[in-house]
Amino acid sequence: MSLVTTKPTRLVAIAEALIVNAIWASTFVLVKIGLKDLHPLTLSGLRYFGGFLLLVPLLPGRLNPARSWTPRLWLRLILMGVSMYAVGNGVLFWGLQFMPATTGSFILNLLPLLVLFAGIFWLKEIPTRAQWIGIGVAVIGIACFFSPGLSAGDPLAIGVVIVGLGSFVVFAILGREVARDQRVDTLSLTALPLAFGGGLALLIALPLEGLPKFSTTSILVVVWLALINTAFAYLLYNHSLQALTAFEMNLLTNLGPLITAPLAWLVLGERVTPIQLVGIVTLIAGVVLVEWRGQNVPPALGD
Repeated sequence: MSLVTTKPTRLVAIAEALIVNAIWASTFVLVKIGLKDLHPLTLSGLRYFGGFLLLVPLLPGRLNPARSWTPRLWLRLILMGVSMYAVGNGVLFWGLQFMPATTGSFILNLLPLLVLFAGIFWLKEIPTRAQWIGIGVAVIGIACFFSPGLSAGDPLAIGVVIVGLGSFVVFAILGREVARDQRVDTLSLTALPLAFGGGLALLIALPLEGLPKFSTTSILVVVWLALINTAFAYLLYNHSLQALTAFEMNLLTNLGPLITAPLAWLVLGERVTPIQLVGIVTLIAGVVLVEWRGQNVPPALGD
């Protein structure tokens, strides 16, 4: 129970963040396997609402302070769930049907860049020279990664997923504001958005995708995603953010494609060319430069 009641030491928080990012690096591979039997919104809803159900036994007594929560706070929690779990990850799961797992992980690393550009237009925050250099380096990395060419379905899928990243930006900003106000405990901040977003995804999926047809493999994938990659990982994630800055979490999260690539090769047989590996490393270097002078960028999410 100390996981959700005490603030971690810095060393413990770093260890938690490393575990979380190792777990999330496997998400793209597991989703690709699950999509062989399940439709994307169904898989997304089952994963996230299932993660909420697994956290329900820990909630009694923790929601008593919710009586004093303002409508604005409830709205933020609802928007967090809808933007992240129903829209953002629903779109991501759809896109993964038509692109390699490593490509999906790579695209998520664009999130800090999108937040930076959003800050230019909406917050009037002008990037520093180091950040502009980082953007240039990241663009070179993107060019290297996609230089081998795209398959027939890739351009549309990539475009849709990039649009979906906007939902992750909303989640990250709202989550940071709620955590900063310290009005919601770690467990409630994890569980309630999962309930709102996962529940909505399932409600939309049923009329659009029909009843799911499970296989033994898809059942195991859903249970693992809900238990390990969602309930357990998001608890660790929110807990570690009590001691780590957004900048530090971003640095760790950006290593995801380097873990996803070998997993995708071992499990799915998806190969990454040397030039794509150079692109991954170059993008990571560019994002680090962006974040080095922009430590208020929200943590990269969507896993």
